[in-house]
Amino acid sequence: MLSYWFFFVSSVLMIASLFVEGGPASGGWTIYPPLSALPQAMPGSGTGMTLWLLSMAVFVASALLGGLNYIVTVLNLRTLGMKMTRLPLSVWALFVTAVLGVLSFPVLLSAALLLLMDRLVGTSFYLSEIHIGGEALDNMGGSPILFQHLFWFLGHPEVYIVLLPALGITSEVIATNARKPIFGYRAMIGSILAIGFLSFIVWGHHMFITGMNPFLGSVFVFTTLLIAIPSAVKVFNYITTLWRGNLVLSPAMLFSIGLVATFIAGGLTGIILADSALDIPVHDTYFVVAHFHIVMGMSAIFGMFAGIYHWFPRMYGRMMNTKLGYAHFWITFICAFGVFFPMHYIGLAGAPRRYYSYSEFPMFQGVVDLNILITLFAIVGGLAQIIFTYNFFHSIWRGQKAVQNPWRSNTLEWTAPLKHMHGNWPGAIPVVHRWPYDYSKPGMPEDFVPQNVPLAEGEEEEHG
Repeated sequence: MLSYWFFFVSSVLMIASLFVEGGPASGGWTIYPPLSALPQAMPGSGTGMTLWLLSMAVFVASALLGGLNYIVTVLNLRTLGMKMTRLPLSVWALFVTAVLGVLSFPVLLSAALLLLMDRLVGTSFYLSEIHIGGEALDNMGGSPILFQHLFWFLGHPEVYIVLLPALGITSEVIATNARKPIFGYRAMIGSILAIGFLSFIVWGHHMFITGMNPFLGSVFVFTTLLIAIPSAVKVFNYITTLWRGNLVLSPAMLFSIGLVATFIAGGLTGIILADSALDIPVHDTYFVVAHFHIVMGMSAIFGMFAGIYHWFPRMYGRMMNTKLGYAHFWITFICAFGVFFPMHYIGLAGAPRRYYSYSEFPMFQGVVDLNILITLFAIVGGLAQIIFTYNFFHSIWRGQKAVQNPWRSNTLEWTAPLKHMHGNWPGAIPVVHRWPYDYSKPGMPEDFVPQNVPLAEGEEEEHG
């Protein structure tokens, strides 16, 4: 419960920062010093940013408590027979995500606390020789690059903190709706663990233009390219699971396939940005915006929608409207690529991001025309979420009543009664006898075998 209360306090501080001097993150979303460390360096950058930094510190405390809760629950409170090699991949993804949060968020906490001390106490952790209003200050001994190291040491694991749960949901949905065992279950676990480990040694690719030693830059190039291998393992395993499957194209399945598409597109452009020789010319252009948001933003959002459509019957005992789900997917999918594909081209043309207007740059007139198209796609894609919102809330009360296991899934949550109760299962807790992906198994009367169905005599214990 402490995690939720800390999150509540963090939210209050964040909202309060909107209504005071400067607003939140008035030094930019990355809050790089020295701009963020000196309230007097930018008019109005005072109390708002201070409250924002405090909210971040409290949020980190919330994330740490929540992450520890997930880790301890997965390790110590599994049901009878639930070995780690029988966990659904969605749980594996949440488990590794929690580990990433516990190891990386304290670094953000230290970065925020040191920045608060520079702002409020007069320290100079991030302040070197600076000039304000034409007046030169003495060399204060700090380094603004230190903040970037701390920020991005959290920043890149954070990408996978957002993305890994979506990949775990996709593994569950694709296997269920392809009516096939997930291809390479153990390889999928290994890829999740490898992504988690490698995410801690790639942060420097965000800092190629800071003047780092070229040899150090080459190390970060190597580690960043290396992380493409476990990512590719996941993609190829998804495609192989889909291959010749008896596909059920539910809205959840479509969003999962959409995640695979955006993950491939973002992964290919990630290889470009991993190479410092290619990254430096397109740094701070729309190319970076397109890569980041299509691979993390859209992939994570598609995974979230897939999870909602998949587990909605379990949460509310009713089904969401399938036709509205199809409309929601196709409009969102088309608009996502309509927004981010053109951004790659204008980024390669050199169009910088964060510019309010290109009126002084006639060479970017074509960029303005493409930005109009991008804006139209963004507006239509945003309006499409009204379809989802209506479908979600209408289905809670008026949707068709669901049966206990509408997707004929193997995992334990679908074996619990529809009526919600304390402990989920009446009487004894279920016992697990197999891994969660026994679909279309030869010789079985059904094309799925739930985890709590006892093993037949002579049957192999593991199929992963």
